[in-house]
Amino acid sequence: MPWRERFLKVFGPGLLPGITLGDWLRLLRDNRFRVAPSCWPRAASITWQASLNSVARIWEERRFGPTIEQTQVEPPLFILGHWRSGTTWLHDLVTLDRRFAAPTTYQTMQPHTFLTTERAGARIYRWISPSRRAQDNMRLDPDSAWEDEFVMCVCGFRTPYLSWAFLKRADHYDKYLTFREAPPEALDQWRSVLMWYLKKLALKHNKPLVLKSPTHTARIRILLEMFPEARFIHIRRHPYAVFQSTLHTHEKVIPLCRLQRANPGQWTEWVLRHYREMYDAYFEERQLVPAGRLVELSFEQLEADPVSAVRSIYEELGLPSFTAAEPAVRAYVAATTAYQKNEFRPLEPALRQRVAHEWRRNFEAWGYAA
Repeated sequence: MPWRERFLKVFGPGLLPGITLGDWLRLLRDNRFRVAPSCWPRAASITWQASLNSVARIWEERRFGPTIEQTQVEPPLFILGHWRSGTTWLHDLVTLDRRFAAPTTYQTMQPHTFLTTERAGARIYRWISPSRRAQDNMRLDPDSAWEDEFVMCVCGFRTPYLSWAFLKRADHYDKYLTFREAPPEALDQWRSVLMWYLKKLALKHNKPLVLKSPTHTARIRILLEMFPEARFIHIRRHPYAVFQSTLHTHEKVIPLCRLQRANPGQWTEWVLRHYREMYDAYFEERQLVPAGRLVELSFEQLEADPVSAVRSIYEELGLPSFTAAEPAVRAYVAATTAYQKNEFRPLEPALRQRVAHEWRRNFEAWGYAA
């Protein structure tokens, strides 16, 4: 195992590299300080980084606080879809267009301080982090487009992602996927954190934002309340492929994030439940999107002809002319032709049958053979 992976498995901050000391202590208190002894080195590393973040946050708030508050956010373009459906690839393709901007890995991991620390901090991240993602070997760089949902891990704590760290409270954090069972004040806090973060991104980039977080697939109603003129792209993929790849992601990523003992047996239940809850919300709420502001496509369409798929998105959503972005998209596609997807053994018949039963709605709605 390369030294970076060994280091991150023991000392890596996982989901919490950008948390401040006060928030870290509050998060620990909320979870009754239940950190497994095997994870104490990770907790110590987070505590050290949180102390540094707290100092940098004070400086950034003094320098930019009033300006951030006055910054306006244009209606974003949201990329939706379950984990492992092709959302990252689609995000990369759309954000090749320099008329748009997207949050980077560093900006999502360090939301409190990126306006002042990104230049130096990104160098450190680049040196200490692997160059490829653990779950799929896709490029990982501080400048890569990333999921804004990770901001919630260190600000506000209203995210199901924290169940990867505090596995014993998964039921508590999972309600923040749809917010349908969450108290109103939790949703208010989530909205406040997201708007604050998007204002910082708007100040940094001064461009329309393209945001990709699979969790947003279950929050169309909430996003439209915040941004009535937002646009959406939803990408789907064969449910069996999604199930296997998502389970593989849990197996690879949770050991790098956890602060409590893991029970791999529960991951199957998570994947099945999250998918079902996400698409119960999506199928109900997609009708709220005004005509011409939602495009739905399949991973298979994107894989067969990425350039044509992206061009169609531009045309259907009324985005600026694709002509300016096409050379960059073609170059990216040509440079990644050698990329190999993960391959998995066929599902065991009993598990395959269960996926087909619990996700039947998606098989039927999208015409996939079960």
